[in-house]
Amino acid sequence: MSVIVDLSVAIEDGMSVYPGDPEVKIREWASIGRDGYFMNTISMGEHTGTHVDAPAHFVEGGKTVDELPLERFTGPGKVVRVEGPITAEHVREAGTLEGFIVLFLTNGRGFLTKEAAVELVRMNVRAVGIDTPSIDRDGSAHRVLLSNDIPIFENLTNLDALLGREFTFIAFPLRIKGGSGSPVRAVAVL
Repeated sequence: MSVIVDLSVAIEDGMSVYPGDPEVKIREWASIGRDGYFMNTISMGEHTGTHVDAPAHFVEGGKTVDELPLERFTGPGKVVRVEGPITAEHVREAGTLEGFIVLFLTNGRGFLTKEAAVELVRMNVRAVGIDTPSIDRDGSAHRVLLSNDIPIFENLTNLDALLGREFTFIAFPLRIKGGSGSPVRAVAVL
């Protein structure tokens, strides 16, 4: 029997967002008592909570989230633990990564350097993820990965439960026409 580990943060009214991004607003639209059914409205940016960045997020003319092949959002995963700047050496030390979705466990204290992003592209990874709101501090890793059609998953959680384990990563985006990214429900299937 498979075990599913939830790697997503909850989306809730007033949650913290990346500085400058739209705040999250969840409001009741209809109630069972008044309308016979229950429904909320949700207002938020595409890059809220656990989400995926599509190439268009940083690359002029890059693919939008609805244009990326679905195979980029699922596949074998590997967790790499690094706190602080993630270098090309850290990537090489992680071993064979070709075809993997590589997830960096930093305990909220890491970021990908441009050199590490170049090494991940060279290794032909399927996608990259991290447990912080942004994978880098200057946009350089975003540009390297996204210009090579490698999606970026951000704001992941519970990665420590996957250290040293084999799993399948699954995190499909909403099919937002022309979207620069999308919230995802990221999971690992053990």
